[in-house]
Amino acid sequence: MRDHLLPRLSSCAMLLLLAACGDRSTLSPGADVGTHPTLVSPVKSLIPTVDIAPAKGWPQGARPMAAAGLAVNAYASGLDHPRWLHVLPNGDVLVAESNAPQRPAKKGIKAFVQKKVMERAGAGVPSANRITLLRDADGDGVAELKNVFLNGLNSPFGMALVGDMLYVANTDGIVRFPYREGDTLITAKAEPVAPLPGGPLNHHWTKNIIASQDGRSLYATSGSNSNVAEHGMDQEVNRAAILEVDIATGKTRLFASGLRNPNGLAWNPETGVLWTVVNERDEIGSDLVPDYLTSVKDGGFYGWPYSWYGRHVDERVRPPRPDLVATAIVPDYALGAHVAALGLAFYTGELLPQYRNGAIIGQHGSWNRRPLSGYNVVYVPFKEGKPAGKPVELLTGFVNKDGDAYGRPVGVAVDRKGAILVADDVGNVIWRVTPAR
Repeated sequence: MRDHLLPRLSSCAMLLLLAACGDRSTLSPGADVGTHPTLVSPVKSLIPTVDIAPAKGWPQGARPMAAAGLAVNAYASGLDHPRWLHVLPNGDVLVAESNAPQRPAKKGIKAFVQKKVMERAGAGVPSANRITLLRDADGDGVAELKNVFLNGLNSPFGMALVGDMLYVANTDGIVRFPYREGDTLITAKAEPVAPLPGGPLNHHWTKNIIASQDGRSLYATSGSNSNVAEHGMDQEVNRAAILEVDIATGKTRLFASGLRNPNGLAWNPETGVLWTVVNERDEIGSDLVPDYLTSVKDGGFYGWPYSWYGRHVDERVRPPRPDLVATAIVPDYALGAHVAALGLAFYTGELLPQYRNGAIIGQHGSWNRRPLSGYNVVYVPFKEGKPAGKPVELLTGFVNKDGDAYGRPVGVAVDRKGAILVADDVGNVIWRVTPAR
């Protein structure tokens, strides 16, 4: 018995040691948020700050706290690590139940710490590799049908319906399936459309997709294969990027680059411009670098790995590329350091008119910051197609007073009635936000 306890005790001791190390935020709350965030100097340390809310799950009857004027209920529960959402035209909701693919074990202290952090965050579970369909036929705000819709996928994430074909972004490629309205199960074999960067390393594994407004193209996110290119730029081909895929041919081109880990994608309803949320780099302090929300320019370069938040050079990256840094685009809107912004949806419904045309963002929560940041769902107001004002918290309470995580928000969507849906991959719940009665 003692032999089994020793590795566990060593792991705990290592995490406790790491938790005692590292820096702490020195900025006033909200200073690193908005169109003109405060940007401090990088903090150099041998051991990164590690502070994460241990995943616990929701106690019986508990739920997040909704903002004034809002109510929240469980639309569906008992899911297996729900990450992403897609609402079909008939109101059915698709949920990607997914996690990282199996990868070769990495060695060293850093790899050990990363593994323990993931386990502590609730991300150490095997991937269910499926998409589940939820249906609320009686309209009471709770899905009474929960059915496996697609199975045998490979760490699926993004979904897009174009005509009568459903496109799914696996971790290593886009596939499609025939779809008829009302289907509750697809048994057809996956048809490959285009490969996406995968491989045995596959550091940022999530791949999201969105269809162009004319239905001819898909735009796919592809996160970096490292923190700051420490494995070499040859491992970063078509990564830290958004790719454009021609649906008819599968031909892929680099649409925008230098985006360390883009996830959510959405079309701005006022301008028709593509927007994304991006997780920036780690290990240079609790106050750097702000994750961000930005419009995406065709051919635009956003800095990674050579610079952060525009043209602030990252001295860790060798060799430097001052030529690229000189072209780096400053993001439109800072969301705060290490909030881990993942979900993104512009609100276009009628049920909550006070949020119309603004951005709803699911923030998964920090691991490399003290105190914690993120672990919430926020609304960013827009005016004339641009962010205008500080974010407003819509859902909080995902972390309890003891620092444990009851849940962690990921994907967000707007259902057919205009309610906001939130995938919670620690609580294994889909939350539904409506006006308070």
